[in-house]
Amino acid sequence: MRATVMYSAGDVRIENIPDATIVHPTDAVIRITRACICGSDLWPYNELEPTETGRRMGHEAIGVVEAVGASVRTVKRGDVVVMPFAYSDGTCTFCDEGLQTSCIHGSFFGTGGEAGGAQAEALRIPQADGTLFVLPVSADDALMPSLLTLSDVMGTGHHAVRAKVGPGRRVAVVGDGAVGLCGVIAARRLGAEQIIILGRHPDRIKLAKAFGATDVVSERGEEAVERVRALTSGFGVHSVLECVGTDQAMRTAIGIVRPGGAVGRVGVPHYDAVPASGQMFYNNITVSGGPAPVRAYIAELLPDVRDGKIEPGRVFDRVIGLDQVPDGYRAMNEREAIKVMVKP
Repeated sequence: MRATVMYSAGDVRIENIPDATIVHPTDAVIRITRACICGSDLWPYNELEPTETGRRMGHEAIGVVEAVGASVRTVKRGDVVVMPFAYSDGTCTFCDEGLQTSCIHGSFFGTGGEAGGAQAEALRIPQADGTLFVLPVSADDALMPSLLTLSDVMGTGHHAVRAKVGPGRRVAVVGDGAVGLCGVIAARRLGAEQIIILGRHPDRIKLAKAFGATDVVSERGEEAVERVRALTSGFGVHSVLECVGTDQAMRTAIGIVRPGGAVGRVGVPHYDAVPASGQMFYNNITVSGGPAPVRAYIAELLPDVRDGKIEPGRVFDRVIGLDQVPDGYRAMNEREAIKVMVKP
């Protein structure tokens, strides 16, 4: 079978690798029908040190179950399933608490570990019962783009709004990538009164407004902080969704949240310590977040997707085949595309 393998920064190849097969009785094998390139994939695309064995890429997918292990009970051959970016057993103490990304028998797809990558023709799914979510649709359903976002970006945006977002609240979203745009959807879904998007790419800003953003701030650094405060009577917002993961993004988030407010950080952090911790302490600011347990959110978000109340699939602005994945990485890295869907 063919799969995406990254050997170093910028070196993405489509290679023939051994077919996905059942290894453990708790496994399933799915034929990938939809996958995508994530903004977090761009970190290794720019930073990965050379490796002889390569790293199989991709952690978001929808597929059709081709085979199941002897112990699998909740999915069967022929089911259309969404695959969250982390696999989990669904039974450990953290899964019971809705924190599948901390499952004691789990880990993440596309990181070079036991599980392979989803930018491929097929994939072995460890802990299939706790990981896969069966979709009540056909494999060619018109809602596939939005359903695919439930594997990561829509669930991640939803995870960020746990930072005290609610009716009548003022919210700022730092980052205009797919996660930030889904954060706008999530904030509007929970009734936020004001949603400020911090970004500067016209196509993304247009989509953010369509999703419910009320204000746009294109400045950066202290200028961005001043602009947001000017839009919020000088106090700042109740909640910030930090969807980038850089030191500057977190400094901005701390600078624009009002005393007693909250920051939900879902951008993979590329800093060793949370900046502006003194300001965070003295203003009683709550900072929370992490890798979203999207498996816990699918059942809640799925009805709104199926009813058309939210349309997160609009973040996909390019569809490619598997052979075009290397160029898809280039396009996203150069901001020519918001998010690229892959149809193997």
